[in-house]
Amino acid sequence: MPLTPLDIHNKEFNKGFRGYDEDEVNEFLDQVIKDYELIIREKKELEEKLNDQSSRLGHFTTIEDTLNKSIVIAQEAGEEVKRNAQKEAKLIVREAEKNADRIINESLSKARKIALEIEELKKQSKVFRTRFRMLIEAQLDMLNTDDWDHLLEYELDSTELKSAVKEEEDSLA
Repeated sequence: MPLTPLDIHNKEFNKGFRGYDEDEVNEFLDQVIKDYELIIREKKELEEKLNDQSSRLGHFTTIEDTLNKSIVIAQEAGEEVKRNAQKEAKLIVREAEKNADRIINESLSKARKIALEIEELKKQSKVFRTRFRMLIEAQLDMLNTDDWDHLLEYELDSTELKSAVKEEEDSLA
């Protein structure tokens, strides 16, 4: 067990015949007591500082561990977000491709239908044109007949017309 300043102060030596000078020994012991007290005080202060530093180091170690865990969690969350974004992007691309295929197929179907309708209209226009030509030619043939000339040669006496109209009126009455 280490000596305390009190132990040094209370230490008494046996007196011998030609012993040391008592005042000189006491003065030396007083100096040793002061120095020893100073060393003990410094040791206590250093122990307190060491405990305080150890406590702070423990606190910072805890913070460091927490930060490291937070960084790992943030990295994992970032990777998860990235994976989810990639999955969502793939789904969007697939959906867009499906929609594009559907739109293209619908457009091709409509284009085929329109092309068939155009062909049908072309046929109908040819038939109409042929019939119209035949009608006009028939009308021209009718205009070119000699019957028109014969009508122009026909003369009607106005007295005959009046008597015919009167006969008609009498028969109706």
